[in-house]
Formats: sequence, C-alpha cells, structure tokens
Amino acid sequence: MPATPAGYAATVTFSTALLAAGPGLTWAEPAALGFLALGLIVGIGILARANEDDRWWSSAMVYVALGLAAAVAIDGLDVGWIDIEEDTAVIEHVAEAAVVVTLYATGLQIDRDLNLVAWRSVLLLLLVAMPLTVAAVALLGMGLLGLSLGAAIVLGAALAPTDPVLAGDVGVGPPGEDDPEARFSLTAEASFNDGLAFPFLIAGLAIAADGGTGWIGSWLAIDVAYKLVVGLLVGAVLGHLAAGVVLPLRSSERLNADLDGWLTVAIALAVYGVAQVLSSYGFLAAIAAGLAFRRREKDHAKHEELHAGAQRIVQLLELGTIVLVASSLTLSGLGVPGWKGWLLGALLVFVVRPVAAAATLGNWCLDSGTERRFVAFFGVRGLGSVYYVAAAVGTGTLAAGEAQLVLWTVMATVLVSIVVHGISAKAGLMSLKRDAAASG
Repeated sequence: MPATPAGYAATVTFSTALLAAGPGLTWAEPAALGFLALGLIVGIGILARANEDDRWWSSAMVYVALGLAAAVAIDGLDVGWIDIEEDTAVIEHVAEAAVVVTLYATGLQIDRDLNLVAWRSVLLLLLVAMPLTVAAVALLGMGLLGLSLGAAIVLGAALAPTDPVLAGDVGVGPPGEDDPEARFSLTAEASFNDGLAFPFLIAGLAIAADGGTGWIGSWLAIDVAYKLVVGLLVGAVLGHLAAGVVLPLRSSERLNADLDGWLTVAIALAVYGVAQVLSSYGFLAAIAAGLAFRRREKDHAKHEELHAGAQRIVQLLELGTIVLVASSLTLSGLGVPGWKGWLLGALLVFVVRPVAAAATLGNWCLDSGTERRFVAFFGVRGLGSVYYVAAAVGTGTLAAGEAQLVLWTVMATVLVSIVVHGISAKAGLMSLKRDAAASG
C-alpha cells in the first residue's frame, strides 16, 4: 500500500479522529465547544443590540456578561487563552483597530460646522476638563494606590479619555439629523480625546523611565506639537481625497452599497497607517479623515448609506472586542486593585469626571442645566482606556508591580463605567427629551 502524503495526512486528522472513535457518542473537543460558544455569543449579542432601546440595560453590558461567562468556561475547561498580563500586545492591537474604525465612522456622523463657536463646549472639555481629569486620577493613584508619579500619570492618561465606541448610545445620530448640543459634545469629545491622551501617556512613561526633566523639550516639540498637527493634517487631506474618489464611484454604481462598511474599514486603516508611518497620532488622523470625508459634497445622497454601512462594522467590532477583552479577565486579576482600586474607579465615574466637566462648562456652555449635567456625567470609559493601558504596560517601562496594578485598575474602572452608564443612559436621554420639549 503506498505511503500517504504528509500534507494529506494533516488534512484528514480530524476526520480520522472521528472514525477512530468508533460508533457511539463521544464528548466534543474544546474547539467544537468553542464554535458553539461563538455562535451563541454572536446570536445573543445581536438580540441584545436589536432590543436595547428603552431597556434598563445596554448591549455593552450584555457583551461584558457574555465575555465573563466565556472566561468562566475557559477556566473550567482548562483551555489555553489570552493572558491579559502577558499578551498585552494582542489586547492593544484588537482595541486599537476597533477604536480607529470607530473614530473614522464617528467623523462621518458629525455635521457641525468647523468653527470655534460651534465647538466651544468640546474644546473646553478637551483642553480643560481632560487635563484636570488626568491630574485628579494621578493624585488618587498616588494617594489611594501608592503609585509612583510616572505610573500615576499613566493611569490618569489611560482613564481620562471618554470612549468613542461605547459613547455611541448617547452620541449623535446619522448624518443630517438635528442632534442636541449635549449629544454632539459627548460624541466630539470622545472622538478627539482618544488622540489627545497620548502626550500625557508619553509624559508618564518618560517620568517612570528616568524621573528627570531632559525629555520635556523633545516632548513639547515632537509629542505635543508635531504629532498633533501632522495627525490632523494627514487625516484631513486623506479624508478629503478619499471622498473625491468614493462618492463619484458610488454615484455611478461602480461601488456596491453592500460593501460600504468594508470601505470604511479600508479607509480608516489606510489613513491610520499613513499617520503612524509619519510618527504622528493616528487616532487624530482617523477622526479628522471622517470629518473631512463628510464635508466634501456634504449634501451628497450617498453619505447616509456610507454611514449606515460604517455603523454595522462598528457594532460588530464593539461586540467582538468587548467579549474578547472580558473573556480574558480573571477573578484574581480583578482582585489586584483591591477595594481602593475599585473605589478609584467609582470616584472617577461619580465625582472626578462630573465635577471636572461641570466646572469647565460652567453656565456659559450648552443651553440648560440638564444638558450640562448630561455631558458631565456620561463620560463613558471603554476600549480607548483598554488600548492605552495595554500599550503602556507593553513597553515594559513601568515596574512589574505597578504595571499590574495600573492594568487591573483600568479594567475595573471600565467595568464600573459600562455598568453605571449602561443602566443610566436611557434615563439620561429621556431627561434630555423632556428638557427639549419644555424649552421648545
């Protein structure tokens, strides 16, 4: 009998195993259970997304629950899986991709004119409230957790940005809708502060590395000035050029509408890649590209279809990324911050963010106290924070104990935010509607 080719043998291993098992029932391999679990997760996730309107829960809460259930199952089956402390690069790049595509897609939604008056509340949140939040969290990190200054600033930088992925539930609607000022402020803030947190993160790592001041000059010139400006310029130029190519192709039916979502992914990743090659901030490039794309032929009929396709991809990325991150969590890891770390997360959600935003907005931004309270409270923390902490820990700059503490404190805070803001989002939106009806 001729020898079986090696390649062929490799292709029939699974079938051979089934035949070798003989007649009767056998327990499934972990891989088969994995396919079953994946199908259930996607199915339940779709149902959650389709039925979250006017519910007390959010789809993100369901995704977290699915991920935690998967984590328990993975531990029980003793299957190899992502170690959130050892595999930070995996977590970093998965969250990175989700944030990049979401930022670009968010830019496609924002119709607001680009002038200082229209963006006043957003600029104040970015330039005042965000640095205040970084400082407050850093102080809490040193006071409650005993972190060094560098590690505390890294913690503050990771937790200061609001999240564009999870802020979608309280953000603006499709292009052309007349969105309330408060929802625009939250959406635009979440879009830009994911890029503006980088200088703070880099400063924290620089302090943790040597503690000196020799880095400040290059930090101001490169990490603050160059990377911010070039990132915005790259995004604006490439977004404008992309619209000049895509819109005519869509009008002439040479691009199928069914592929709009994947076109969003292609443009977002390409813009991000160019910005990164030029050592600028790719997150800023992604949101700038979306804004520039939207503003070319602003009344073009295809903008709404492109947005709809983009949102389908964003929703899929949200489901997949949250479940993946949650499935890598462990009880021992969530115990690392201790009660003080969980308290820090609660203080950020209930005190630090609301006070910093409210003090910044004062009585001169937004039309009513209801809008100001809405913006101040709904500073959702999510995948942007996960990306930042994974990237920081992955550099190996922080001491091992501090890296672990910072990592798990961020994860704990994100969980607190998802639950608190998920439960309260519907009530917050209803208060905005009542306020608009009373004033209109």
